[in-house]
Amino acid sequence: MPFTAEIRRNNPTCFLFLVDQSSSMLEPFAGNQEKNKAQGVADAINRLLQNLALKCAKSDGIRDYFHVGVIGYGGNQAMPAFSGTLAARSLAPISEIARNPVRVEQRSRKVDDGAGGVMEQKFKFPVWFEPVAKGKTPMCQALQMAHSTVAEFLKNFPNCYPPLVVNISDGAATDGDPEKPAANLRNLASTDGNLLLLNAHLSSKELRPIEYPDREEGLPDKYAQLLFRMSSLLPPKLLGAAKAEGFVVTPASRGFVFNADLVAIVRFLDIGTQVATTVQHDVQK
Repeated sequence: MPFTAEIRRNNPTCFLFLVDQSSSMLEPFAGNQEKNKAQGVADAINRLLQNLALKCAKSDGIRDYFHVGVIGYGGNQAMPAFSGTLAARSLAPISEIARNPVRVEQRSRKVDDGAGGVMEQKFKFPVWFEPVAKGKTPMCQALQMAHSTVAEFLKNFPNCYPPLVVNISDGAATDGDPEKPAANLRNLASTDGNLLLLNAHLSSKELRPIEYPDREEGLPDKYAQLLFRMSSLLPPKLLGAAKAEGFVVTPASRGFVFNADLVAIVRFLDIGTQVATTVQHDVQK
């Protein structure tokens, strides 16, 4: 049965995030006037990178259970989207990512003060990926770059737990039909199963997200149906994670959300990377 490979330092898996950086990402998230979509997605990905590094932190340091990358697509091109030392890297071991944030910001959040009120709590927030929004939506280029990036990874780790690619966008591709490059990407496979491609459509409207549907029928338009077809079936572990979060899922559910707000995106990323909890506590020296 596929999706059973152990994740170890000598057999890591990879997470690759494709992020729309077109000018429409300057629009606010539904129900959140404080952040536009570019800022919200950047925060969600930086938070996820920090969490992945923490999952890999052991007494001897950060163990490279994951190789992680971000590809941004906006204007007329897709390109690696890390900043600073990692710029131009489409994929990097998690230990290198942990060591090389562009900066660490001091932020604050409101928390319960234990007496029925709220108080501000300061916390450190590492930044690797900056919000960008300009021009068009070359999604096909991003999918093609993802293909070459993951294909190279699979040459080095052919027996890995299947790679995960998450595409986050608020609009249709402006450089062609993305269905074929998406299919080519899903056809990449390790000996443990095919690559998983998840798609999230961002919304500026206060509409209920459509999360993990199991059929095209009933989706609101041709674009939603296209993204549904581009998305992989959820394997058992991710189905279980979605169900545990209260979603109604079936064996035909796909890794796809439509009309997502910021809360839905954070939850989508967390569920999509639930494979991180299967990391083996290897004893390599």
